[in-house]
Amino acid sequence: MRIPTWLPILLGFLTAVGPLSTDMYLPAFPAIEASLGGLPGTAQITLATWFAGLAIGQITQGTLSDRYGRRGPLMVGTAIYTLASIGCALAPNLWSLSMFRFIAAFGGSASMVIPRAIVRDLSDGQSAARLMSRLMLVMGAAPILAPSLGGLMLSVATWHAIFWFTAAFGGICCLLVWRLLPDTLPEQHRVKLGFGGIVTRYVSILRDRGFISHAAMGGFAMFGMFAFLGGSPYVFIQLYHLTPQIYGALFGISAFGFIAASQLNPRILPRFGPNRVIRTAVRVFLCAIAVLTVIAFLRPAAWWLLALPIGVSMGSQGFIMPNIVVGALSRHAGHAGSASALMGTLQFVMAAASGLIVGLASDGTARPMALLMLFGACGAVICDLYRPKPPPARPESDRVMPPRERSPVA
Repeated sequence: MRIPTWLPILLGFLTAVGPLSTDMYLPAFPAIEASLGGLPGTAQITLATWFAGLAIGQITQGTLSDRYGRRGPLMVGTAIYTLASIGCALAPNLWSLSMFRFIAAFGGSASMVIPRAIVRDLSDGQSAARLMSRLMLVMGAAPILAPSLGGLMLSVATWHAIFWFTAAFGGICCLLVWRLLPDTLPEQHRVKLGFGGIVTRYVSILRDRGFISHAAMGGFAMFGMFAFLGGSPYVFIQLYHLTPQIYGALFGISAFGFIAASQLNPRILPRFGPNRVIRTAVRVFLCAIAVLTVIAFLRPAAWWLLALPIGVSMGSQGFIMPNIVVGALSRHAGHAGSASALMGTLQFVMAAASGLIVGLASDGTARPMALLMLFGACGAVICDLYRPKPPPARPESDRVMPPRERSPVA
């Protein structure tokens, strides 16, 4: 069955809630600290609570989507995200901002976990990787535009305007789900489990070596990526005195590398296969971060010496992320929502830890950011070594789910 061309665009728009809410306010960290009376580096606490909310929210939203379908939990989640974003805009202090960020993440996590489950509802194997890459093309515009847009808003308004914008974005997402999104999980395939059954399901998923190795690899990659997200505003804006606008442009260039790689990914998969692509990408990731760490300890006067290996590492993520999602979910078609949620929770627990540690470890240099990114890259390579060997290649037609397991999209 042919998947409508507009569906990946819609799913990408929904998934953009995550990077948009993460990246757009990064240039505003110094302004938030000055406005709310926080010490330098304390704004990173709001990033850590955001990641914590995503971790808890995803495991909840995945179970709800397997039980009630994809559409309903998405509508409720985006509505919660919208209201909590309004709370962020009105927050009078750093702790209330952190609380509203947690609530916004809990609701917004539906827009991150459920689209992945929808992809698994409709396809598998290389066809799923192609669909995931198309989704990331749309989703990837958010990290390119978000920091620049955030920096532009700061030039004409206060940091509060950024959260008013995300609230409006959440409202649009809720409206689009209500008006356009079909439910790809039929009633007969929904699973109604009690608490004990849910725990048993998660335990069985965690026992799958293919799932845990791919999910943990993504977690370590996220650890490294969000060490950059949490540490880079201080490094580039306060340490190297870049303006928020220039920082946003720099961030956008790195994100463009991620998008370009994710779009090249489906073109090289038929030739090399996902196993070889992942293996090569994680090693490039490690080499780039090793170079970054050496440069950070040398404390160069030129900021672009740090930016170059960061850009290479972000590009490698564009090959890693689409393929590990497919690899983690490929054996869990019957409960794709739960598997997707568990994977997201594992990844964002590590992201939350990274965002918190990089703030606490700040020493006035780029070294804490670089060392945490190196830890993530090393962990990703170790998980790659643990991955099971892929089965013999099958024809593409065998990888697509049979018609009886697939759901209508119109």
